[in-house]
Amino acid sequence: MCISILISSISWAQSPDKVLARVKYNFTHVRDSNQKNNPYTETMLLVIGKNASIYTSFDGIERDLNLQNSKSSPSAPFKPVTYSDLYYFVQPNKLITRERFMNAYYLIDEVDQQIKWKITKDTLNINGIHCKKAIAKFRGRNWIAWYAPEFPFQSGPWKLNGLPGLIIQANDDKKEVAFEFAGIDNLKKENLTNEELAMAKIYEKSMFFGNEIALQKDAKKPLVQNLIKLWNCIEKIQKALYLQLLEHQEKE
Repeated sequence: MCISILISSISWAQSPDKVLARVKYNFTHVRDSNQKNNPYTETMLLVIGKNASIYTSFDGIERDLNLQNSKSSPSAPFKPVTYSDLYYFVQPNKLITRERFMNAYYLIDEVDQQIKWKITKDTLNINGIHCKKAIAKFRGRNWIAWYAPEFPFQSGPWKLNGLPGLIIQANDDKKEVAFEFAGIDNLKKENLTNEELAMAKIYEKSMFFGNEIALQKDAKKPLVQNLIKLWNCIEKIQKALYLQLLEHQEKE
């Protein structure tokens, strides 16, 4: 059984950053080498400002909004989604994870986030966007990233960042983990279609579709000695939800 997590006061003082763009990625992860044809998939969202970004699960946002608008309980288990949100601040190169657990949010400092990219001469056109190639070893994987100098943001999917342009696409050299570009949102409402305007009204209920990127004020900061306990609890819950979903699919 998961135990209570001791907390301390939050010491970060990052200023809110104006949202300039929102990018979607199709995330793919081969979690079982014996089932390479059945990878985990999820649609992710990167909200970008000049000095900050936040990376989250777009599937998770849609699920939460559907729950809010639904008048009845779901008949089947939900598809597992990523519960962690990643804040990245260009200055002073800080990455902060926001974890959701037991109706509370926790902000956790990440360490050693400086990625030593090597920019090559290779180029690639992705959905009409001119991209340049960069490679790096990070978190035990050899990464290949394609970034777009025309979008002057140093952010990217997951914890990949620090290039002189938005990371449009990335994968490891074994192609076990991949982030594929799935579109960039138009933030000018006067150019949106009626259907897009209707969707925008729904998504405005989510903090990820506001005008600013800011750390959650009421989030807690766990004491260092309790971080492992927190992560273990979250992992147990995610595994239980995944097994419940598999069991439901087998019965159908």
